[in-house]
This record gives sequence, structure tokens and C-alpha cells, in this order.
Amino acid sequence: MTRSNYSKHGDQGPMRRESAGGPAGRTAGAGSVAATAQDQLSFSVRYTLLEYTSFMWQHAGFLIRRRRIGRFATWWMLCKSTTAAALHFVLQGRGRHVYDFTIDAHGIIRSSGTGVTLVPWGDVSAIRRYSCGYMLVLARGTLPIPFRCLSASQAGAMDCFAVAVRAAR
Repeated sequence: MTRSNYSKHGDQGPMRRESAGGPAGRTAGAGSVAATAQDQLSFSVRYTLLEYTSFMWQHAGFLIRRRRIGRFATWWMLCKSTTAAALHFVLQGRGRHVYDFTIDAHGIIRSSGTGVTLVPWGDVSAIRRYSCGYMLVLARGTLPIPFRCLSASQAGAMDCFAVAVRAAR
């Protein structure tokens, strides 16, 4: 196996575990999600800058509004965080990669040319629905999933996963 197949985040090989089950007690929700999951979702995503910044604007808006810090400060933080996300998108080359997702009762697998990320259901704290798609809120970070990549039945299955994650928390 060549070095290009390995993740740039260490010498862990092509399979990189984003989280290892989280702190004690965090994996309790995995059984509930597994019990309600009946489908395996498989789809590919190639993000666009506009789509990615839309996700980040909406998610940052949700997080900032909860703080109740005032209109000007809210606007400033939204602009600052969305600009940082757009810069991160460009610098990381997110638009150049195609990400293959597999979501099933065991968790989420995201693979691309740069490596594989495994996320157990215990590390998913929420699945939020925004105007452009679903945002999976993880113990460390987020995974946006655009509606354009899902069929109607897959979107329904994602709604079931969201209900199961909410019930597990």
C-alpha cells in the first residue's frame, strides 16, 4: 500500500477512527438506533462551496441564537464563522473530493481518496434538518448531507435515524 492511501492525520493506515466510542455512557444510544434502522443508505457527495457555506451559516445561526447575544454580535459571529468555514473548505480542498457515505445500524462510514472515517452512533449527538439537507452533529465536528444526494426513501430513512438519535439522548 502506498503512502498516498494513508490518512494525513497519522500513521494509522487507511482506516482512521474519528472517535472510539466517546466517553463512558455515550454509546448507550447506539442500541436504540440499531433497533430502528432497517435500511442501509449508500450515496456519494461532492460538496460545492455555496452548499457548504449554506450549511455552516444555518448551523452557526442555530448555535449563536441559543446564546442570545444581541443582533449585531450575532451577525458578526455568523459572518466570521461562515467565512472561516468557507476558507477551511477551500484550503482543505473539500470541493475536489467525492465522499462515499454508508449509513446503517452500526454507524456512519465516510470514505474518500484521503481515507475512511468511521463514526459509531454513540458519537452522533443530533441530526438537524436544514433547508439544504441534514447536518449530523458529532462528538467532534459535523457531517453535512445535502438533500440532492438522497432519494425520497433515503430521506425518510434519515428522518427515522434522526428520531432514533433524539430518543436515545
